[in-house]
Amino acid sequence: MNIVLGFLAFLIAGPLVGGLLAGFDRILTARMQSRQGPPLLQPFYDIFKLWDKRGTVVNRFQSLYILCFLIFVLIAGGLFFAGGDLLVSIFALTVGAIFFVMAAHAANSPYSNIGAERELLQMMAYEPMLLVAVMSFHLLLGSFRVSDIVSAQVPLLLYLPGIFLGFLFILTIKLRKSPFDLSSSHHGHQELVKGITTDMSGRDLALVEITHLYENTFILAFIFLFFAWMPLWLAIPLALAVYFLEVYVDNTNARLKWQQTVKSSWIVAGTLGAVNLLLVGIFL
Repeated sequence: MNIVLGFLAFLIAGPLVGGLLAGFDRILTARMQSRQGPPLLQPFYDIFKLWDKRGTVVNRFQSLYILCFLIFVLIAGGLFFAGGDLLVSIFALTVGAIFFVMAAHAANSPYSNIGAERELLQMMAYEPMLLVAVMSFHLLLGSFRVSDIVSAQVPLLLYLPGIFLGFLFILTIKLRKSPFDLSSSHHGHQELVKGITTDMSGRDLALVEITHLYENTFILAFIFLFFAWMPLWLAIPLALAVYFLEVYVDNTNARLKWQQTVKSSWIVAGTLGAVNLLLVGIFL
């Protein structure tokens, strides 16, 4: 029953929260660049516009892969908000990302293929740190369940400062923001084509954008776990502040090469994440 309720809550609230986050992201980015910027609800307008456009399906499997991408992200978020197993939720999110890569490869276009390969590189860069963060929760609290993590009232931020900093680092990769926006850029001046979504259009591209809104909500909820021991009136603003810190990083850094992305993320995961995990295992 909890899984059903969690799935329904994520299904309804996920794109609304994710769309508002994306709207604030665009407004803050515009202000940092001395522009007026779009209205807050622009992400929703874009999705409605894409939904009404006629799509060009390059490969008949592409639409299926995109649908699977959405389904597995919904499964990941539903498990999370139902208080289920965090490790299984992360695995479901990863499977969804793999289907997204497969959708780009299905187009058999050099631009899409390059974007897909870069997306795989980004996954290689951020997945180790994600798994280290989940393992640290289990080591500290003895459970992978989100409900146990939230109800434990353990100050995770104080016990896991290295994990938190490492997670902040890979968030830039997961959100596809500079300096690690390799597979697809949110800024038009950085790309002649759209990377991984170059050959996606119409309702397929609308589904991709909707899935990204769900992903944004999931990421915000994951950030919240580090502040869950605090009162809600303090924890939620802090989680939002951390999320929008990534917007600042996005607008103050130039893109790095893929080699630097993978090396730097693994170094961060190895030093901050693994060392913090080791210290927790020794002293607790």
